[in-house]
Amino acid sequence: MSGEDAPAEQQNAVDQKQETKPAEEPKAEEPKTEPAPAAAEASPAATTEKVPEEDTFTYRALVLTGYGGYDKVKLQVKKGKPVLKAGEVLVRVKACGLNFADLMARQGLYDRLPSPPVTPGMECSGVVEAVGEEVTDRKVGDKVMALNRFGLWQEVAVVPATHTFLIPEGMSFEEAAALPVNYITAYMMLFDFGNLRPNQSVLVHAAAGGVGIAATQLCNTVKDVTVFGTASASKHETISQGGVTHPIDYRTKDYVEEVRKISPKGLDIILDPLGGSDTHKAYNLLKPMGKLITYGAANMLAGQKKNLIAVAKNWYHQFSIHTLSLIQGNKSVCGFHLGYLDGETELITQVMNTILDLYKQGKVKPHIDSTWHLEQVGDAMRKMQERNNIGKVILTTEPMPEEEKKEEPKKEDKKEDKKKDDKKKDDKKKDDGKKEEKKDDKKKEEPKKEEEKKEEPSKEEK
Repeated sequence: MSGEDAPAEQQNAVDQKQETKPAEEPKAEEPKTEPAPAAAEASPAATTEKVPEEDTFTYRALVLTGYGGYDKVKLQVKKGKPVLKAGEVLVRVKACGLNFADLMARQGLYDRLPSPPVTPGMECSGVVEAVGEEVTDRKVGDKVMALNRFGLWQEVAVVPATHTFLIPEGMSFEEAAALPVNYITAYMMLFDFGNLRPNQSVLVHAAAGGVGIAATQLCNTVKDVTVFGTASASKHETISQGGVTHPIDYRTKDYVEEVRKISPKGLDIILDPLGGSDTHKAYNLLKPMGKLITYGAANMLAGQKKNLIAVAKNWYHQFSIHTLSLIQGNKSVCGFHLGYLDGETELITQVMNTILDLYKQGKVKPHIDSTWHLEQVGDAMRKMQERNNIGKVILTTEPMPEEEKKEEPKKEDKKEDKKKDDKKKDDKKKDDGKKEEKKDDKKKEEPKKEEEKKEEPSKEEK
């Protein structure tokens, strides 16, 4: 099987699985809406009473309409009030978190998201607006953060009550939306898999990202932990202030060599979101009894749309190892994927309670990079995919002010003007180049003409 075929077949297998077994994961179903009552079956008075709740209830939602670039995620208006099942709550969403998995899902590289059209979003924060039957620990008005496989990038969302967590006093909706995915991921990798202890060393890739900052803060809750963090040079000051002991610019230096200079024996824990050849490097960087926790394949993401070369390259360099090598090397390799733990409610709740306790103690705090309106989701994704963020990128459900909407076209116009200017410059360079070529040709022709003139008299003499 070639590298290009492997991800495609994996995606097809996932699609078939979703088509043949749609009833196995009821929690992940899109919220159903109540149908509008038939006019013939209800009196005019009754119809008037029900219209505001059922027929005129609308909410905005971001919808992935197909795989591809940023423009594939569109803001749409949905009609009909979502219906609650037993054990579910309706949340009026205030803020949503943007994760790297959402970027991969847009390109069809994340198998936990159903096929388009579908609303993405794995985490959000907001206020409980309604509770279903059998819900006893949530009430209308509760401020909560929610975690789900998908479907949270919209103004109202239906989730199991067990997937919600009360927001602590003093925490903003933006911070609450930034907490679940990144901090649960970092905590479970470091403590459940990594068994992090005092005086150990940890390598955190993408140390300025959401998981990177969360992991660094959690490392700092343990005494004398040395943190190596990779990030572009412009982010070093921020990650150093956040607790990274040794920042490394992965764009200009070989991070393996840099680590070896400081820690010749290697490292105790390495968190790998990259995949491919970087997983091989990570394994070789482990010291005896070291642990490699791999949790992503960011190297597959190259450009707005699926890059088959990048995908094939990642698959070709996929890390594999014989158990005998593990035994002889005294090393361990772990894999983590929060998307496949959605059924482990008790485990996730226990981890979240621990994280929230750390927040209340002031030991961890989400770092918000920027907040974008739903209308600006393309720009938000672009910022994250181009690695220009430091911390969490947040989407807010607050409607975009009219003034900002008017400014957006201006920005687009400026971009177009810039493209035109760049094209003019390129054309000018080409014209100048052609003129220079003509000059050079003329210069080459002049000596020939001189030689011909000299030859003319000699002919006449003959």
